[in-house]
Amino acid sequence: MADWPELNKATALELAAQVLQRCDILAEISQTAGIVDRRYLTPEHRRANDQVQHWMQQAGLSCWQDAAGNQWGRFASSHRDARTFIIGSHLDTVPNAGKYDGIVGVLAPLTLAAWLQQHQIALPFHLDIVGFGDEEGVRFGTTLLGSRALTGSWPEQWRELSDGKLTLPQALEQFGSSFDAIPQAAVDARQLLGYFEFHIEQGPVLEGLDLPLGVVTAIAGARRFNIELRGMAGHAGTVPMDLRQDALMGAAELMQAIESIACDTGIVATVGKITAAPGAVNVIPGRVEFSLDIRSENDQLRDQALADIKGAAHVLCQRRGLEVTWTQIHSAAAVKCDPQMTDLLADAIGEAAHRLPSGAGHDAMVMAQICPMAMLFMRCEKGISHHPAEAITEPDLAEALMAMHRFLQHLVALDKLPDNCE
Repeated sequence: MADWPELNKATALELAAQVLQRCDILAEISQTAGIVDRRYLTPEHRRANDQVQHWMQQAGLSCWQDAAGNQWGRFASSHRDARTFIIGSHLDTVPNAGKYDGIVGVLAPLTLAAWLQQHQIALPFHLDIVGFGDEEGVRFGTTLLGSRALTGSWPEQWRELSDGKLTLPQALEQFGSSFDAIPQAAVDARQLLGYFEFHIEQGPVLEGLDLPLGVVTAIAGARRFNIELRGMAGHAGTVPMDLRQDALMGAAELMQAIESIACDTGIVATVGKITAAPGAVNVIPGRVEFSLDIRSENDQLRDQALADIKGAAHVLCQRRGLEVTWTQIHSAAAVKCDPQMTDLLADAIGEAAHRLPSGAGHDAMVMAQICPMAMLFMRCEKGISHHPAEAITEPDLAEALMAMHRFLQHLVALDKLPDNCE
């Protein structure tokens, strides 16, 4: 195998500038004028894949798009039967997104792979770069569709998913695939060495420590619910306060309890959506629906907090004469990063390597079901993400590229690469 050339700071800054320019180009591919908005299986998804494929081909990678709409490029080993190491993130966005969440995790390793190809580096494993088609779950309300296709974990009930206009099978047909073809996207776990994901932190920890990079130790497990409180609607002027069954006031009290319990137990809980009916200024709300997102890197701690919240809901509903219904719409267990790969990544960063958990979900938590997984975080300004104000710097991105370069060197140098998950 040829000696690896040094990726020095000056060259890394040049590569970082190219990555940022490409992020700007992808940001222009949006289904909504004036903002970044690119959702799964839309024409804009196709255009983004085509653009990334063009860059992959320029880099000398072999390219394909799988049945789930994930875009792939391979830096092939000279050993045809070699196993595969995957690096990736997602190309879809939330509405009114920033330029870097997910996207930089595809374009930075792609740019690094191109540089390795230019220097005729021979790898003992295939290096695959993947841009997942859906991580955010905006269009069909279920997250991580792209990576779950790789693990063979698309449930049959997803045939019923709809965006209000098209079902998921119909959208796949329009995209040129089909629901029945999804199993073709699954990868053979026996052939995988591991999965690595590079991502902006989406939080303020690294900025607070004045560190460009951090090593992820675990990804928080999340559960999401739709909660419905039912009381009795009535005239705002004629029903005395002590006789009301006000569903909105009950919801307000429950939301205060959610915040208090989350603070006391050290988990995070968010009410992000609420509707009240009938919705008139002079009518007591008789029904309220709101969401709950509850997360922790410790599933047991999260579930105990959830039990406490449900207990508080039971007590207040009895006192206020309300009924409550809980509908779980998402559940994902916490995932720990592979210890060996995490240590290699920390070594690649050096003495300043800081370890931290991820409160946000990522494709990496799905990939950990079939292979060892590691994640690298890069600081972002004020920890802002899912917002046009997302910002990263060229020097930080250069540091990330150099760390990824050293990480790949460490992988190649190992006598025994990480074992596959069972």
